[in-house]
Amino acid sequence: MSHRPLRSPREATPPGPTGSYDAVIVGGGPRGVATVLRTLARLRAAAGTSEAGGNPAPPSAGPSAERPAPPLRLAMVDALAVGPGATWLIDQPAAYLNNTQARATTIHPDHSTRMSGPAAPGPDLVAWARSVAQRGHHRVGDWVVQEATALGPDSFPTRRLQGVYFRDQLDAATASGELQVEKIVDTAVDLEHEGEHRVVVLAGGRRLSAPTVVLAQGMVQAVPGTEESALAAAAHRHGLRYVPPGMPAERCFTGLPAGQDVLVRGLGANFFDVIGQLVEGWGGRVEAIPADPTGRLRYLPSGREPRLVVGSRRCVPYRSKPDGGRPTRGFTPRWATPEWFAGLATERGVDFRQRVWPQIAREFARVYLEALEQYMPAAVAEGWPAALDAVGTDDAAQPGGAGQPGGAGQPRGAGQQRSAAQPGGAAVTEAVDAVLSWAITDPRWSWTVGELHRPTAGRTVTPEQWQAQVARLVEDELGSMSDPDRHPRAAVNAAMAALRVQVERLAASGALSGQSLARDVLGRFDADGLALASGPPAHRARLMLALIEAGVIDLLGPGFHVAVDEEQECFVATSPITGRQARARVLLETRMSKGQVPATSDPLLQALLGTGRARIHSVDGIPTHSMEATAAEVDESVLVGHNLVAADGSIDRGVVVLGIPAGSTQPGSAIGASPGVPSPLLAGADVAAKQILARLGGPAREPVAVHSSAKPGSFA
Repeated sequence: MSHRPLRSPREATPPGPTGSYDAVIVGGGPRGVATVLRTLARLRAAAGTSEAGGNPAPPSAGPSAERPAPPLRLAMVDALAVGPGATWLIDQPAAYLNNTQARATTIHPDHSTRMSGPAAPGPDLVAWARSVAQRGHHRVGDWVVQEATALGPDSFPTRRLQGVYFRDQLDAATASGELQVEKIVDTAVDLEHEGEHRVVVLAGGRRLSAPTVVLAQGMVQAVPGTEESALAAAAHRHGLRYVPPGMPAERCFTGLPAGQDVLVRGLGANFFDVIGQLVEGWGGRVEAIPADPTGRLRYLPSGREPRLVVGSRRCVPYRSKPDGGRPTRGFTPRWATPEWFAGLATERGVDFRQRVWPQIAREFARVYLEALEQYMPAAVAEGWPAALDAVGTDDAAQPGGAGQPGGAGQPRGAGQQRSAAQPGGAAVTEAVDAVLSWAITDPRWSWTVGELHRPTAGRTVTPEQWQAQVARLVEDELGSMSDPDRHPRAAVNAAMAALRVQVERLAASGALSGQSLARDVLGRFDADGLALASGPPAHRARLMLALIEAGVIDLLGPGFHVAVDEEQECFVATSPITGRQARARVLLETRMSKGQVPATSDPLLQALLGTGRARIHSVDGIPTHSMEATAAEVDESVLVGHNLVAADGSIDRGVVVLGIPAGSTQPGSAIGASPGVPSPLLAGADVAAKQILARLGGPAREPVAVHSSAKPGSFA
């Protein structure tokens, strides 16, 4: 499948017919679907319909019970598909999985989500799948029934099945006739003003006018950078194959040369999906190793496999989710508590590296040592809790005798808060690592916090040393997946999953300085959080580990860099850490160019930013990766929120921005909604729906044909 190019906003768009709607939603994925569902819930509440699942909204939030008879008319625009959107396309390979378990997916809010609109019942993914299985048929195809029947709460659904779920919920919303949704597959390229209305201009020439426009594009992609453009040009020049970064469903990774080296860059979520797809095509055998307590797999090649030489900045794959259904280790912070974070949130100009990271590092060290002490008692020295308690405290800064930091039997530097040569944050982190180095007495379990970001702490290693580290990675991953309640690495993963939420809230509070936010959180901590807490399903990680042990995957080394050898007409990958090098005529980018709006390929966002109708959110003059949108309040009387901010600071109240493009002002909105868990995604959709209904009462409505072949579905 080739890359789908989008029209540049600078190209002239031929004028076309203008359609009038009550709202236009740009983005056909879950945020757009949620906005439709919240709009319907509010309509029903205003009309006193029992299906709303909540109390009627006050008149200011929407039309009265005497709602005008044609139904509310919405337009949803997506470049690929309305309902599933780009991430959840229903025609993508079955090998592409969600990295969240089925029980953690819904599109309907419950009372856990703070919002001023009514709660509205609806099936989560598991309940919907059960209903599909019971009916025994689905209009999309038999595969939907098969996958729905096999789906359990702890299963990791295919992306395509989840896309059908989203689409079914959208279709069910329109089945009652209370609102109509015109599904338009086209690319939005501009946004104009016509009086009190906004007009979305499409690449195909159509113009969609409405009082409210909701921008819900989701995971926007980036234009090719200098490096990607140079690699693509070299591939064209020398007849090489180059697959650039992007959404997996829009790329082709198959058809690789058997027995030859293929370079692969990226070890995140996309990598695991691509591996699953490739293995299906190779036809090799995967079998469980009998009596192995960790669930280790063996891969028996078919002969059609290439050798995948893989790398990334860390050259460590994302950490796996634990086996489904197994108990996981809980995390209770000792230093980085919610109360401590709340206190920091009242300050301004906080330096994350100096003030926040040292406490997080202490938490990581503590949970690792606590778990290791239970898992392998002989591997841990006595007295480590006192040494870790002393890290960063002024009263323990002076070296003392036995039992005191820096004294006999204790790690040097454990009680030091600052040194003359280094800022406090770096000194404390070094002291934490010193405690770990001293406290772990078995080299098999040696670990430092610094390895989270740099697996060799930046030191060069021999190829043999690197292979030994890879072998340990395999063992640690297998242990962490199969024993998540006890394994030390699983404990660190659980701590990161909890603490990254607190860091995200702290960043959104405005407490961090702009420099620290950009450098330490957006530039480093966010990536570390994804690597530890947003990894693949366990069975997919086991497959990857089996491929490593079979020699099909070769992790080249950290600092993975790709260049072009013009004389030999091939790509060259190198690792400055291991000194290794590999050459190949195929380079696959299994990383995504995602979410960073300043370099977005989305033509509508380009047009808004390029003309000053939108601006990048900045803190202390330091730009983030997101567009700026206003804050939103959980207050039914406040009829604004998440509105677009222009370069001059003016606010366009007719445009609502949701989710990833405005991520720095909407923390947590990039995460899918889960039952029983507060959802910024669904709360944002409710804010948008409130504004859609509040702005009704403009031009008279006229019936509109709904251009969609989809038939109404059912919420049940």
